[in-house]
Amino acid sequence: MESPLRLINYQQDADRRWLHDALTKLAQESARSADTHLLKLNFPGFHGIDFYFKDEAAHPSGSLKHRLARSLFLYSLCNGRLRGGQSVVDASSGSTAISEAWFARLLGLSFTAVMPAGTAPGKIRDVQSLGGICDLVDDPAQVHARAAEHATDGACHLDQFGLAERATDWRGNNNIAESIIGQLALEAEPEPAWIVCGAGTGGTSATIGRYLRYRRLHTRLCVAEPVGSAYVRGWRHRDASAVASQPTLIEGIGRPRVEPGFIFDVVDRVSEIPDAASVAAAWLLEDLFGHRYGGSSGTNLVACLQLAASMRARGERGSIVSLLCDRGERYAQTLFDHDWLLAHKLDLAPWDTALRNSLASGCMPTVR
Repeated sequence: MESPLRLINYQQDADRRWLHDALTKLAQESARSADTHLLKLNFPGFHGIDFYFKDEAAHPSGSLKHRLARSLFLYSLCNGRLRGGQSVVDASSGSTAISEAWFARLLGLSFTAVMPAGTAPGKIRDVQSLGGICDLVDDPAQVHARAAEHATDGACHLDQFGLAERATDWRGNNNIAESIIGQLALEAEPEPAWIVCGAGTGGTSATIGRYLRYRRLHTRLCVAEPVGSAYVRGWRHRDASAVASQPTLIEGIGRPRVEPGFIFDVVDRVSEIPDAASVAAAWLLEDLFGHRYGGSSGTNLVACLQLAASMRARGERGSIVSLLCDRGERYAQTLFDHDWLLAHKLDLAPWDTALRNSLASGCMPTVR
């Protein structure tokens, strides 16, 4: 009969072998995944201002959250939170869940996504097609508590909202900010005037803001958010307890509360964008690129045009960089469905006119 100590050592060796194998798989995946494209556009109304769009929808799991999911798995593995055979859970409105399901399948782990019941059906199908389980919650405010319940039963809670800003290496390791600045190196304006992003967990804005300071760049960071978002209210008053004043139809951003990963002091501006403007801009992106992108990408586009109009009014030149966050096909039954728009009383025509006029004339996109 083997001694207890030998059995313990055997188990520890097996655990370490599984850990090394899991980390190797993540490293191999990273090496296989080419960096996403930085697409450049110029508009007639904004002479001297270059626009760049980082196409994060090109990731294997279809969104910006591919980077975050890889970082969350690495963080959990290297901190001893995740072991072989353990199930994985997280709270997500969709894109993060899809990316986490993708990596869970890569590592041979079961995954449960705790999602608001109103999440776009396309996102739910994507999680399920990757082998994930969707635990749908009627009250979006309860997704965190439900994920915690799964964790008490032994699942590893990846906890994107609690760990995003610390799981991502903001100094480098091909984070999104390092990638953007590297891709701009040979451009006419290698140091952009602005980088624009939304805030879900707050991890992306924290990573970009920190990296800009770390590199001693003059680039400023704008967070583009739906009207009434908790981040808008919280940033203005430096109030971490702020809550949203109204719900939004733009998935992935416009959080009802300020998440722990949102770092106020690395953000230079927060822009409030009406939902109708974001959706109209998402439709416009299809005309500009020939591909559909989600509503948060539209939010980013509107904020870019606002910044560019202000720069033009001041006679400034330079460049603005933003993110194309996820694939628009996920919203075929929502943002890109005419019946859905009608049911939610979204009239896109005034904003479509305003946005196209802004591209042509360089004016501020507004609807009166």
